[in-house]
Amino acid sequence: MSAIITFIIVFGVIVTVHEFGHFYMAKRSGILVREFAIGMGPKLVNFKKNGTTYTLRLLPLGGYVRMAGTQDDDDEIKPGTPASIAINDQNVVERINISKKNPYVNDLPVQIVKADLVDKLEIVVYENGDESQEKTYHVDHDATIVEEDGTEVLIAPRDVQFQSASLLNRILTNFAGPFNNMILSIVAYLLVAFMLGGIPEAHTDTNQVNIAPDSAIQKAGVKQNDRILEVNGKKTSTYNQVQKAVASNKKKQVELVVKHKDNVRQIKVTPQKQKNSDKKLIGISPKTTVDRSFGAKLKYGFTQPFVIVATIIGILGNMFTTGFDLNQFGGPVAIYSLTSQVSTQGIISIISFIGMLSINLGFMNLLPIPALDGGKLLLNFVEGIRGKPISEEKEGIVNLIGVAILVTLMIAVTWNDIQRFFIH
Repeated sequence: MSAIITFIIVFGVIVTVHEFGHFYMAKRSGILVREFAIGMGPKLVNFKKNGTTYTLRLLPLGGYVRMAGTQDDDDEIKPGTPASIAINDQNVVERINISKKNPYVNDLPVQIVKADLVDKLEIVVYENGDESQEKTYHVDHDATIVEEDGTEVLIAPRDVQFQSASLLNRILTNFAGPFNNMILSIVAYLLVAFMLGGIPEAHTDTNQVNIAPDSAIQKAGVKQNDRILEVNGKKTSTYNQVQKAVASNKKKQVELVVKHKDNVRQIKVTPQKQKNSDKKLIGISPKTTVDRSFGAKLKYGFTQPFVIVATIIGILGNMFTTGFDLNQFGGPVAIYSLTSQVSTQGIISIISFIGMLSINLGFMNLLPIPALDGGKLLLNFVEGIRGKPISEEKEGIVNLIGVAILVTLMIAVTWNDIQRFFIH
């Protein structure tokens, strides 16, 4: 249960912060944010403030910001749709209700013939079931529409739509989500640094090593900060030399010459297979000391996210030389598996996990893949070079291809994760 709760909180925080970036910048740019949703699926509760409807949805995974005029925002009302309308004293429509869940007893029942809620702001209807005469009403610029699921949002006139904002503001709005993830990651790692009270520093210029608990090398009797003088007959004076010699070992056991204080002895270590991995390790890492200075803590918070980004870039770069490997990716199943481990290790580990996931989400979203923020930014830059936007049809096709690629990849990654974490 603790793993499930932690997973919901971690995922919720990261996605909400990401979406709030888009939300904030869209508001600043004059783009109408029709809905800010936390969670997915059926609506549980909602309230409206400053033109935006805030909803909490059933499935506590993900969330979204629905901006007027974007691909996922559709206000088209099909001819023949039964509805009811609220009309003010000036005979102007203030609310259109196409939901059967939210009846308004004082509204006028109509059947919609056609509606233009973008440019003309007009609606043509048959009133009270009388199809002998059409009647046209003007729709208020700030009118609302109650959608089929009962969510009431503002209509989306052309002047407040995403494409009506300047190119710079659209670029900033698309970039704001990943940017917020970067900020969250920095804040998380700053918290970790100050909660720990200091930053461990690895020393690879010595053959003294750190020993992992319950590792193969600990079981062989090697103590913390012992020196490894030789690996399989090769002299080693630095950690990098030790690590390289161990990694190149082809035997069942690794033969080490170890110095503990003034005592030198030979031992044999059998590498252990790691959980959820095919790698066999003996359980060493570089000797570490702790830097408790304010500057070290501050530096860690600002640099650790970019260390992770560099690692991701290295992994993606290796795919061009070593080939595509699904094991380098992780979906919701992998995140849940990692969360279940982290949830037992305390609040500092959870905050660190949030920092790691947040920068991962932010960076991966910036990849120039259609349907991701990076793909949208690429289209923005293409528009800037061409001097005019790509047609909606072409943009829709590009996004459809991107969605198909992402869905296919997600299915493959999820199945691979299930096999890695639960079947093997």
